Amino acid sequence: MTETRQARAVCPFDCPDTCSMIVTIEDDRVVSVAGDPDHPFTDGFLCHKVSRFPERVNHPDRLMFPLRRTGPKGSGQFERITWDAALEEIADRLREIADGPNGPQAILPYSYCGTMGKIQSEGLDRRFFHRLGASLLDRTICATAGVAGISYTLGSTRGMDPEAIVDSRYIINWGSNTAVTNSHLWAKMVQARKAGAKIVTIDPYRSPTAVRSDWHLAPRPGSDGALALGMMHILFRDDRQDDDYLNTACIGADALRDRVLSEYQPERVASITGLDVASIEQLAGEYAETAPAAIRVNYGASRHAGGGMAIRTIACLPAVVGAWRHRSGGVLLSTSALFPFNLQGLQRPDLIPKGTRTINMSQLAEALHGEAPGPPVEALFVYCSNPASICPDQNRVLEGLRREDLFTVVHEQFPTDTVAYADIVLPATTQLEHLDLHHAYGHPWVQLNRPCLDAPGECRSNNDVFRGLANRLGFESRLFEVSDEQLARDVLWENQDSTPSALEGITVERLTEEGPMRLRISDKPPFAEGNYPTPSGKCELYCQQLADEGIDPIPTWTPPAESPESAPELAARFPLQMLSPPSPHFMNSTFVETDSLRKSAGGPELEISSADAEAREISDGCRVAVFNDRGRFEATARVSDSVRPGVIVAPGIWWNRYAGDQSNANLTTPTRLTDLGRGATFFDNLVEVEPM
Repeated sequence: MTETRQARAVCPFDCPDTCSMIVTIEDDRVVSVAGDPDHPFTDGFLCHKVSRFPERVNHPDRLMFPLRRTGPKGSGQFERITWDAALEEIADRLREIADGPNGPQAILPYSYCGTMGKIQSEGLDRRFFHRLGASLLDRTICATAGVAGISYTLGSTRGMDPEAIVDSRYIINWGSNTAVTNSHLWAKMVQARKAGAKIVTIDPYRSPTAVRSDWHLAPRPGSDGALALGMMHILFRDDRQDDDYLNTACIGADALRDRVLSEYQPERVASITGLDVASIEQLAGEYAETAPAAIRVNYGASRHAGGGMAIRTIACLPAVVGAWRHRSGGVLLSTSALFPFNLQGLQRPDLIPKGTRTINMSQLAEALHGEAPGPPVEALFVYCSNPASICPDQNRVLEGLRREDLFTVVHEQFPTDTVAYADIVLPATTQLEHLDLHHAYGHPWVQLNRPCLDAPGECRSNNDVFRGLANRLGFESRLFEVSDEQLARDVLWENQDSTPSALEGITVERLTEEGPMRLRISDKPPFAEGNYPTPSGKCELYCQQLADEGIDPIPTWTPPAESPESAPELAARFPLQMLSPPSPHFMNSTFVETDSLRKSAGGPELEISSADAEAREISDGCRVAVFNDRGRFEATARVSDSVRPGVIVAPGIWWNRYAGDQSNANLTTPTRLTDLGRGATFFDNLVEVEPM
């Protein structure tokens, strides 16, 4: 007889929704997953990617045993070895490098959000590399520009409660493909629309969200900050600002007013953004007149040279009109700041040796070529990431990974592009096979994930790998011989002298028995009376901290580094601005291994306007080459009006091994960093396209 059981789990992927899942298991094999109907945000449904999770867990290509390289780097030729042999070899090499002339800072960990769980993504790994004295990794590749920008204005990433958006009456998706990348918030937006709300999307690309919105505005890439400043010009010009809120809850309103009135007239903003004056006037007027007004701003608007300042500028808009007076008004970037987890107790930054250097993950190309300050990188330890696919300036990254003097370890679930360059490969568990604790950056619910399956083959979790290495290097057992469950208790401040009020009553036991638990936070608007977590306690329209850092303290527009206007000589050779957002079928580079999703995606594609296609004799469905001085990749052209002339869109992130020319869009993307937060500038990228 078939034995069937169900278990609760948490979606681990880099998505703001962090869904609660119901897993159905037959004879110890997962057969289906579904959204938890009892979780108010998940509300009983999953995205079409995570719905294929059983295919991923049961995939025949899963890595099951430790491997050692036998062929050239990049060839993917390996032999099976034991865990003892793998850990001994890794420990010996790390010890040899740490004791060598360049010291432990010649060792670089490389990870990001392959899992969002706190225990497995930033637990014993951090302790291990801190204790070892390895270089620190600045994890910038996604969010840091946006986090910095909004924090200079509001004091943190805290914004409006996403669950309150059902009562908003004017909703702007700004640089956010919410229907695809935040689908449960989109469901609440649709609920708001049924009650009378208008949904607007601001995006250079006519994304699925834009198609489903009531109004789509398509500004030029990198011009979002100018559009926000133009809106503020109109608000102040027409006396539509909330003076009482500006005077009591903000600092710098007069300076902001003077700047936007003198510098950001609608005609100038129209020339920058490519929008017509009437649309800019209408947007500002509707935003001021329709309350509560909510802005969902996302990280796509920050991936250019002025991205941090753009997010800071957009975050000023709710203060100008007093939108924060309403629970359903304001701006939302991330809810991460709501979770007062004990991350210092988990990560133990006190173990970091004084003077340890930091390497920016967005500039791995430079680091692997010896261009980062400090010693050369002699060892690279990759987990929860796939740098051979996701990193900008990919040609140079791959050249670095081919170095014979670079010792590379990869802990992975599948034979990714990065695995092909490893010296030692370690098989990793999936979410259904280990314990983890989750916050969310799109809602205020804490969730515990307990394993519901035994790990297949010889797969081990991140923490188990670092426990084994710590033991072989003789590190203190008190730091590493601690269970994942105890780590979860520590993160929740259990058995501590005091617990942050937001976590009161939230324990491992209750999460196990009751399921997801909402943070103990107020339902009141966070900034209705001001009380911002900034140095001044106010919304900082003028930011003294920026002034002290030599940066303009008042919101301004910083043009992209690569555009026809800012770089005309470069644009003469590469005239098209390229965006490379995630494909709706993948989660960054996760799920590319899943056969059904890869089939749905079809292959690398390029969306190009009919005007640009005609000028290049490109027809729909033909193969094209996309290139600049950094590199080249191939795709199938899709000719449509989903993008404005002068802009192309190449959805990613394809693994090179699955692309016909063994390449993806990141062969063309730059390693230049943003103005605030030192983030990646993937969307600040000039290219040319030609038919093949």
